[in-house]
Amino acid sequence: MTGGPARFGGRDDVELAVVLDCFDLKRSATFWCGVLGYRAEPSSPGRYQQLMPADGNGVELLLQRVPEPKSGKNRLHLDLRVPDLDVEVARLVALGAQRVTTDPLDEYGWVWHVLADPDGNEFCVLQPPREPSV
Repeated sequence: MTGGPARFGGRDDVELAVVLDCFDLKRSATFWCGVLGYRAEPSSPGRYQQLMPADGNGVELLLQRVPEPKSGKNRLHLDLRVPDLDVEVARLVALGAQRVTTDPLDEYGWVWHVLADPDGNEFCVLQPPREPSV
């Protein structure tokens, strides 16, 4: 790992990548690129598709094609923190996300919905607590 920025690692020699299992690489790449504003890196045909921020500086999302469907609850999930929960949830549903929660969850001022990608992988869309009015 030389010549590039350390991507969200505490050590200069470690890069963080998140790997997400999926069935259809193209469908998942289209969905997650739309969600995150990432671009799909050129890759050889096979089991993997690398997704990166447009400027290359950020956490890599690596899609891994698997033959079996998702089963059970995710042990790790992505949180997307956004300024307007309703607008973002509507945008993500239009991209192909499925609502897991019908009503927003609320804890300590954080409000969120649980959604699922086209392969059923859950992720959360959160709106941080509002700043108190002065």
